[in-house]
Amino acid sequence: MSPSAIDPQTTSELTSSGIAHTITKTAPSVTTNGSSSSLPELNASQLIFTRNTTLRQVPETNSPEVWAQSTCTDHMITAKWDSLTGWEAPELRPYGAFSIMPTASVLHYATECFEGMKFYRGYDGKLRLFRPDRNCKRMLGSASRIALPGFNPKELQKLIMKLISVDGPKWLPRSRPGTFLYLRPTMIATAAALGVQKPKEALLYVIACCFPSFDEPTGTVMPDPNLRINANKGHLKKPGLKLLASKDDMVRAWPGGFGYAKVGANYGPSLIAQAEARERGYDQILWLFGPQCDVTEAGASNFFVVWRTREGRLQLVTAPLDDKIILDGVTRRSVIELARERLSKTWEALEGLEVVETKYTMAEVEEATEEGRFVEAFAAGTAFFVAPVSQIHFRGKDLDIPLANGVSGDYAAVLKTWLRNIMYGKERHDWGVIVEEQEEYA
Repeated sequence: MSPSAIDPQTTSELTSSGIAHTITKTAPSVTTNGSSSSLPELNASQLIFTRNTTLRQVPETNSPEVWAQSTCTDHMITAKWDSLTGWEAPELRPYGAFSIMPTASVLHYATECFEGMKFYRGYDGKLRLFRPDRNCKRMLGSASRIALPGFNPKELQKLIMKLISVDGPKWLPRSRPGTFLYLRPTMIATAAALGVQKPKEALLYVIACCFPSFDEPTGTVMPDPNLRINANKGHLKKPGLKLLASKDDMVRAWPGGFGYAKVGANYGPSLIAQAEARERGYDQILWLFGPQCDVTEAGASNFFVVWRTREGRLQLVTAPLDDKIILDGVTRRSVIELARERLSKTWEALEGLEVVETKYTMAEVEEATEEGRFVEAFAAGTAFFVAPVSQIHFRGKDLDIPLANGVSGDYAAVLKTWLRNIMYGKERHDWGVIVEEQEEYA
C-alpha cells in the first residue's frame, strides 16, 4: 500500500501506536494486558557489582570542581539491550569512559533520552530521593517516544537506589547535611549502523555528579566575589533570575512534537541562544510560542506566575500540559499539588490562592505588571529547584518582577521551604524516599 493510500486518521495514530508496541515488546510487565515476552526485561535483582579500587576525592561544597559539573562519583550503573536478546544483567561498575562505534545511532539521529534527579543528605542523617517514581515513569515515556526500548520503571528506581547506597555515604557524608548530588539516568542507541531505523541496540546508564545550587540568590553565577562579576555591567549579580523572552523566530517546542519528553533534541538547538542570552547578562530564555506569545518554559524549567485578576482573584498560574510542549516536571507537579493542598485558603500571613493551569500570554504578563497586579514569578525544576525571577525583558522593555522579601516572592519562598523540608527529612512525607546505605563502600 502506498503512503498516500493510508487513512489520515490512522497516520495520526502512528506515533502512539508505535510507542505502545515498543513497550509491549520490550517491557510487557508494565502493560495492562499482562502479556509476556520471551526476551529478558530489565531486572535489578541481577545486578553485577564491580568495586572501584581507584577512588576519587570528594570536592568541597561550592568549589570550582562543583561548578564545573564534571566531577562524578566512583561508580555508575550500566545495562545493555539488544533487540534479539533483550536486556542483559545490569552492572554497578567503576565510573569511566565507554566506547561506541562512530556509526552509532545516537551520534547521528539524536536517539537519546535522560532524566534529571537529585539525592539528598537529610538533617536527620538519612539519604533520600524525591519522588523517584515520577522520574522513572517519565523516562520510560521519553525512551519509547524515540523508539528506545522500554523497561519497568520500578527496576530503574531500584538500580538508582543501589548506586546511591554505595556512593552516597562517601560523597554525601553525614557531616554535610542539607547537601545533594545530581543524578543523570540516560539511555542511548548504540547499534553500529547508519540506517535511519528503529534502534536495535541501546545502553542505559546512571551517573551521579557534583552540582551547584542554582536556586540561591546568585543564581547561575558562582558565589565567588572574584568570579561573579557581570561582564557587561561590572557589578555583583542581584537576587532573582533575569529572563530574556524569546522572539518570533525562536521556538523550543511545538504541538505534535516532543517537548513533553526529556530528549536531547529538545535541548541542543536552544544552547546557542541560551549562551548568547547569558553573554548579555540574562540567566535563561523565557520561551514563548505562537503569534500571541504564549508563555511556556524558562530555559529547561517550568515557569509560574502569581498575579491578581482584574476581578480580584489571586492566582498561581502555569502553562498546561495539553499540547505536549511543556515538560511534566516533577517539581512543577509537586508545586501544584502542595499549593492546592495548603494554599487554597489563608496560610499564616499569606492570602489563599487559586491554582490555574492555562495558556497565558506575555501581553497579560505585561498588563498585570503595569497595573500593579503582578505579585511574583519563579522557575521550577530539578536543577533550578524553585528560583525567583526578578526581571523579564520583552520586546525592548524590562519588566521588573517583585521580590517581596528582597530575594524571593513570599509564595515561592514558602513552597520552596515545604519542598526542601520533605527532601531533607524535616517533614515526613511519602515523596521523600529513604535509601539504605552500605557503609562498607564509603
